[in-house]
Amino acid sequence: MMRRYCLDPKGRLQPVVGLDAAGKTTILYKLKLGEVVTTIPTIGFNVETVEYKNINFTVWDGLIFVVDSNDRDRISESAEELNKMLLEDELRDVVILVFANKQDLPNAMSTAEVAEKLRLRDIRNRPWHIQLACATQGEGLFEGLDWLSNELSKRS
Repeated sequence: MMRRYCLDPKGRLQPVVGLDAAGKTTILYKLKLGEVVTTIPTIGFNVETVEYKNINFTVWDGLIFVVDSNDRDRISESAEELNKMLLEDELRDVVILVFANKQDLPNAMSTAEVAEKLRLRDIRNRPWHIQLACATQGEGLFEGLDWLSNELSKRS
């Protein structure tokens, strides 16, 4: 499980996690720079800040989980990792945004299929949302952050 970090619209640090090759680094750089940057596989983690709607962050109130929606062979591994993370005490109250990335590929799973495979309907007492995305084109990224921003603003 790899982790990246970005700042949500209020400047709170949000972990961006997912399996290798899910698109975490591509999403971060698309949000930060507004462009796709050729990346190499990351070892360890990146720390990047993303300014969005002029707001800054300090605690992990949200979790951004990235899945390769075209990788049907590893979606169960993604589900296991997500569910392990959600058992962590530090993440007990997080809002969950799932980017179902790589929607431009022909075998990409739908929102309903990703929800089923990740067992999101079993999650109680915390909001979650799946945002279809294509990080290389920037599609769905800001819509996902808008949802996250709206959910987190309800807690302020």
